[in-house]
Amino acid sequence: MAAKYLTGTGIEIGALHSPLPVPDDIDIHYVDRITIEQLRQQYPELTAYKFVEPDIIDDGEQLTSIPDTSLDFVIANHVIEHCQNPIFSLENWLRVLKVDGVLYIAVPDKRYTFDCDRPITPLEHIIRDYEEGGSWSEQFHYEEWARLVEKAADSDVATRAKNLLDINYSIHFHVWTQIEFLELLLYCRNSLSLPIELELLQKNQMEFIVIIRKSIA
Repeated sequence: MAAKYLTGTGIEIGALHSPLPVPDDIDIHYVDRITIEQLRQQYPELTAYKFVEPDIIDDGEQLTSIPDTSLDFVIANHVIEHCQNPIFSLENWLRVLKVDGVLYIAVPDKRYTFDCDRPITPLEHIIRDYEEGGSWSEQFHYEEWARLVEKAADSDVATRAKNLLDINYSIHFHVWTQIEFLELLLYCRNSLSLPIELELLQKNQMEFIVIIRKSIA
């Protein structure tokens, strides 16, 4: 899929130890929110893996250092579930793309990951995140993570959630299956008029791949 859809110049957000294999003839730059040394401190469980060195230090949800309509592609694999405001992130990823540019996303299907016990995030929740910002639900998400992913005892949930929040640990704030994620994309296109042309939605073992082409707004 990368060979079919990715050409020209673009970025991958949050590649960490697992960058997408891409064609040799494209120009790719790597974006992360903190340096490689800080990433290693936050993810000690990945000590044995080689990390991709970020070329650009920037908030991957905002991409403030990247000009509008400047890229041919954006790769965001296993990123959007970490975004407190997914629609805002989609807006910015589309903003930096040229018309006809490609947004390549991989999203974990919650049924096949450590998120399996968590409820699917309703579209209404995502819309409220967009309208009010994600901070209103931040504490709730950290507590849900501590309780349903880390399996903390009820008496320890609040403390564990606070510890994660204090270090700004990048949890999965939202969870989907491909059906609910498609619902989100259709809302973005039909209700918010985001320039989304859906090229592909394909299940890929424990994740699904979404290829979006930026249409003329």
